[in-house]
Amino acid sequence: MADLSGNWLGTYWQDEIPSRFEATFVQSGNTFNGSILDDNYLGEAQVNGEVIGRTVSFTKRYLITSPVPVRYTGIVSKNEDYMQGKWNIGLQYSGVWSARRGGENLIVDLQTRLEQQTSLTMI
Repeated sequence: MADLSGNWLGTYWQDEIPSRFEATFVQSGNTFNGSILDDNYLGEAQVNGEVIGRTVSFTKRYLITSPVPVRYTGIVSKNEDYMQGKWNIGLQYSGVWSARRGGENLIVDLQTRLEQQTSLTMI
């Protein structure tokens, strides 16, 4: 069984538009929970999921912006540093996602990138 505990930095695509996210998971046995912070207006979400072998599935629920749960499924790489799969909201919306295991300072990296993007749009 893959161990997902730790920090992850990823991207999901909706209508060919990428959104970056930072995730922190804590795993106990086959189950895990944690939080995800999207770098768009959707913000922070809570996560509950399960790992069976290298297959991962979890549900993301945003804290403030959207009451509709997002379902993620995917596969974890053999060395457990990368995962990818599909997400869906019912039958209406779906897309692909991927995440790579990251270091301890993901939020600092995310904030730096957002500041750089803001600086570039102001020039």
